[in-house]
Amino acid sequence: MTQHHHHHHHQQSTRPRRRCEGTAMGSIVLDLKPGFSIGPFTIGMPICEAFAKIEHQPNIYDVVHVKYYDEEPLKLDIVIEFPDHGFHIRFDPWSQRLRLIEIFDVKRLQMRYATSLIGGPSTLATFAAVYKLFGPTYPGTYDKERCVYTLFYPGLSFAFPISSQQYTECIRTGDAELPLEFSDGTTPVTCRVSIYDSSAKKDVGVGSLLNKATVPPLSAGSLYMEEVHVKIPSLLQLGDELYFTTGGQHMPFGASPQDVWTELGRPCGIHQKQVDQMVIHSVADSHPRTTLCGDYFYNYFTRGLDILFDGQTHKIKKFVLHTNYPGHADFNSYMKCNFGIFGFDVGGSYHDANSKQKITPSTKWEQVKEILGDCGRAAIQTQGSSSNPFGSTFVYGYQNIAFEVMKNGYIATVTLFQS
Repeated sequence: MTQHHHHHHHQQSTRPRRRCEGTAMGSIVLDLKPGFSIGPFTIGMPICEAFAKIEHQPNIYDVVHVKYYDEEPLKLDIVIEFPDHGFHIRFDPWSQRLRLIEIFDVKRLQMRYATSLIGGPSTLATFAAVYKLFGPTYPGTYDKERCVYTLFYPGLSFAFPISSQQYTECIRTGDAELPLEFSDGTTPVTCRVSIYDSSAKKDVGVGSLLNKATVPPLSAGSLYMEEVHVKIPSLLQLGDELYFTTGGQHMPFGASPQDVWTELGRPCGIHQKQVDQMVIHSVADSHPRTTLCGDYFYNYFTRGLDILFDGQTHKIKKFVLHTNYPGHADFNSYMKCNFGIFGFDVGGSYHDANSKQKITPSTKWEQVKEILGDCGRAAIQTQGSSSNPFGSTFVYGYQNIAFEVMKNGYIATVTLFQS
């Protein structure tokens, strides 16, 4: 499994020599809210919001590792880890929302619950301390294979390493609850704290006996990752609009900037399109020339969408939809656009929005080809610069739709245009 680490602020993995005093081990204190958050990181938040919090406090979160599974990015969580502070936050790979916070090195992170402190180098998170702070709860579960006892509160669990011998000793005294200390005078110390959404009423922890944390439902009317439908009657005849299923807006080709402002609100950014005679440039030419043409983009980063207007007519001529996969140069610039492209007249039969013949951000390039047929060779696009760590992507064009595909076969962007 390949995992990518990068230091969000310092690209080099060696730590800078001058370190802020504030980041010595265990010296930061983060508020712990069961079922809800640790510090600024809230269960259910989109990953871009988490990055914004990190960038807001670079002296605290100065070493950040981002891990994901490169070959199959939807199989495993996207994880943001703070090794100095002993915790990481795990995002569901499809929705890119925070589903689980795990403090895996409790000595490194001091947590404040109500007005008391637990964890960090000075306040050992012993079984007794947890009980005293969070109150009694029902007996936990013991995993014989891992030799871990897990104690549950709503939206919060504590794991304690306990040998099977110690555990048998507890059971023998007829007590399913763990004692605050063992006969040898030692008391168990937490090895992992998990914080997760409590609305599902599940016991969450590590190991086969326990459940996986799920993200809480979005609030009613939330536009986060709303489904955007694109109907394409056939490959020769382009769908004439985007349809936003939650907000109910229809956005056709040929619409004006005023129409777009009215329907989608103020764009997050506006920029001139650069003409790159060498978008698809020969590998020999490492300095593509760029000049401005009159066309311009409206960027809607929170919708994962760019809209290109013709500089002469001021009408929409292209839509660009972004999937926001890690491993692409644009990762974290856009939220994921949850598109559904359907309605192809494949072999004379019409497919609707519920059909298998639907292209979504999860569809791989091989499946796209099965739906749309082969379109020939790809153009190679270097992302940003030739020194980009993410490598190139491949662009495949059909008559009215183009796909930018990553090396792992997943779609990075879809461009809709009228030829």
